[in-house]
Amino acid sequence: MNEDYMKEALKEAKKAYKKLEVPIGAIIVKDGKIIARAHNLREKKQSSLAHAEIIAIKKACEKLESWRLDGADLYVTLEPCAMCAGAITQARINKVYFGAKDEKNGCVGSIANIFDDIPTTHRVKYEYVDNRDCSYILTKFFKELRHIKKM
Repeated sequence: MNEDYMKEALKEAKKAYKKLEVPIGAIIVKDGKIIARAHNLREKKQSSLAHAEIIAIKKACEKLESWRLDGADLYVTLEPCAMCAGAITQARINKVYFGAKDEKNGCVGSIANIFDDIPTTHRVKYEYVDNRDCSYILTKFFKELRHIKKM
């Protein structure tokens, strides 16, 4: 696991935070280079599909002109949901590193494990890296959001 790459994903999460989006960021790395970066844009786009991982996958596929992201790794600040885990598998991503668990929606170990439990043609490796900054930004965001809604 490369901590610098997780820091880059966290920079993306901070961009989402500033836009009042749930602060989740993702980057995709291939051959030691960042080929895509993204953050949540569900509110701006009014789309349930605008998760950081999905946007990053789309950008990486466009850059490589291929739907196959063989050999690429994904760094994301929060454990992927079912939709994102499925997209990661379909894109043939090699390995996922995530910095915070999602006990309510995470599908890489929390409520399910799509990568291990569903036999697909491509097996994705993964690693939970327990990054306090990734957890903190989410906690802070939702605390502030609750405060705003009370006003």
